[in-house]
Amino acid sequence: MDFSQYENFGFDRVSAFNLSTGDKDRSYQAHWHPYGEIVLVGPGKTNVFMVNQHTYELAEGDFLLVWPMEVHAIIDADREESLVIQFSNAFMNSLFDLQRIMHFYRNLHVLCIHTHPQLVSGLRGIADRMKEIFLAAGPDRELRCCMLLMEFMLTLDEHREEFAPEIRRGDAYSYADTVTRRIIKVTDYIKSNLTADDLSQGAMARMAGISKDYFSRIFRNVTGMNYSKWLNMIRLERATELLASRELTLTEIAMRSGFQSISSFNRVFREEKHIAPGEYRALFMPPQG
Repeated sequence: MDFSQYENFGFDRVSAFNLSTGDKDRSYQAHWHPYGEIVLVGPGKTNVFMVNQHTYELAEGDFLLVWPMEVHAIIDADREESLVIQFSNAFMNSLFDLQRIMHFYRNLHVLCIHTHPQLVSGLRGIADRMKEIFLAAGPDRELRCCMLLMEFMLTLDEHREEFAPEIRRGDAYSYADTVTRRIIKVTDYIKSNLTADDLSQGAMARMAGISKDYFSRIFRNVTGMNYSKWLNMIRLERATELLASRELTLTEIAMRSGFQSISSFNRVFREEKHIAPGEYRALFMPPQG
């Protein structure tokens, strides 16, 4: 079976948004795909999911966040009344603020209605509006739903203190617009030049025209992580895209993603995905028979 097609529900990889409900299957084995999913858990006594080797037992009204290219599985869940929202990784990366939010929350997978009632209630309202618009099948449903998806992410970001109190929210927005644009220019350059000779923080600070210390502080506040962590995440995103190709070896993938060696690629991949690159590839594309 081609795991890349699981939970596709007609998601043609050109669309930026898809939505579905009413699935009767209670389980599915570990898999991954290049789009992300937001699951609004429906009623039922059992709702157990797995993301990146971590198991979550959820309740009705909770949200499960599965970011693009994360290994996940449905262990046992009542899903007939659950809502599944799918979004394109390319769409999330098309706007810097969406990309920043996605990276900031990439380790957050559960929004619990009991611990974050105000946030989850607000997000539930947005999800219900998405469902109404999408199932009405109007000619502009994708655009309207993408607008609501952006509202969903912005609402989540407004509550960031609840998830990372050590990061002061105001700092991320206190810098001059010209400085923020320099950071965006640097991130765009890196994505297009992952194999460049020098992508060190010092070199990128010089490109932005600011000191290394100032660059470090702004970069963390804008992206939600330090420069080294962010760079590895971008390299891993590129690597997971390339893992879908049978033609490239793991060493070639590591080099094209900017890793200096296959050992560093394996180490970083395991640290982030909790699985070896080869095993990850097998989940997406089983060996040829």
